[in-house]
Amino acid sequence: MRGRRSDRMTINIQEHMAINVCPGPIRPIRQISDYFPRGPGPEGGGGGGGEAPAHLVPLALAPPAALLGATTPEDGAEVDSYDSDDATALGTLEFDLLYDRASCTLHCSILRAKGLKPMDFNGLADPYVKLHLLPGACKANKLKTKTQRNTLNPVWNENLTYSGITDDDITHKVLRIAVCDEDKLSHNEFIGEIRVPLRRLKPSQKKHFNICLERQVPLASPSSMSAALRGISCYLKELEQVEQGQGLLEERGRILLSLSYSSRRRGLLVGILRCAHLAAMDVNGYSDPYVKTYLRPDVDKKSKHKTCVKKKTLNPEFNEEFFYEIELSTLATKTLEVTVWDYDIGKSNDFIGGVSLGPGARGEARKHWSDCLQQPDAALERWHTLTSELPPAAGALSSA
Repeated sequence: MRGRRSDRMTINIQEHMAINVCPGPIRPIRQISDYFPRGPGPEGGGGGGGEAPAHLVPLALAPPAALLGATTPEDGAEVDSYDSDDATALGTLEFDLLYDRASCTLHCSILRAKGLKPMDFNGLADPYVKLHLLPGACKANKLKTKTQRNTLNPVWNENLTYSGITDDDITHKVLRIAVCDEDKLSHNEFIGEIRVPLRRLKPSQKKHFNICLERQVPLASPSSMSAALRGISCYLKELEQVEQGQGLLEERGRILLSLSYSSRRRGLLVGILRCAHLAAMDVNGYSDPYVKTYLRPDVDKKSKHKTCVKKKTLNPEFNEEFFYEIELSTLATKTLEVTVWDYDIGKSNDFIGGVSLGPGARGEARKHWSDCLQQPDAALERWHTLTSELPPAAGALSSA
């Protein structure tokens, strides 16, 4: 039923012009009397005040988080999030990160996802999460959750742990968290990803994230289309080459070494403790690793030591110790070469990765060697990154 003209609410022209009807927060603007001055009256004054009447109060808007229904974090919890509405094209992912400096570990707790993009014909998806450390992404440092079937709001509550993480890694590495859809009949499909610089983490302080998934950064090369057609694995490999450059060595895992110069025995004690996240060299997705050490230069070729072989594992524990009888002054000119191999029956063993510690080394390897020389009788344990660089002298001895 339509109202009569006499029933309409009358609005003062000044009140009408004092409201900005543009989208966004409503703010008062100057009165129309500022543009068309008139004489003093009961409402207008002299026209030079330039302020809205007292009865015009700006409308109070609820904060964006309240409009979206977002919850506030608990007191004392550090939260990093930027949410959009529930219609986000790719969805959101909730997870926790914790860097434990004492144990050199990075704990990644994958909690849940919400509103993922449908990937299957039934309007659902079979999502799982996989993690890589950049630069140097490879199978050796990939961690993966279980797959949740037929859901767009999966709950994982899984803890994935990286071992051998140093302060240098925290400074330079980026954690890539990708959500993918498992497809048994073809290639797994990419849904979205998140990249977190590890420098945003504080030691021993858990950081909570609730972040919208993002699409992959498009490649500048024309081959981006073919990479997308070949699947996510091809794309990630090419993307790594663009980001890292062609000359960067591939990471093949981590190794925990102990060095100590014994003043009483007059020699170097080398402890091979354990390895983590080794590259898989066999078709079963594992390796049969063992470790060899040399003290170079080794003219007489008598400095080789070798651990036992650990079967079918990418995270072997050796806990073996070798001794080199040598004077401290002579040791300062030597280089300790440590290589990890995959044992194969009936053919040459496969090189997994290696690291060299000595005066010519760089970064953590050089610091570990220097600290060992400066602190005799102190057992110093450090994690080191294994790279794809094969020492020249080790190539001829791969079958040894």
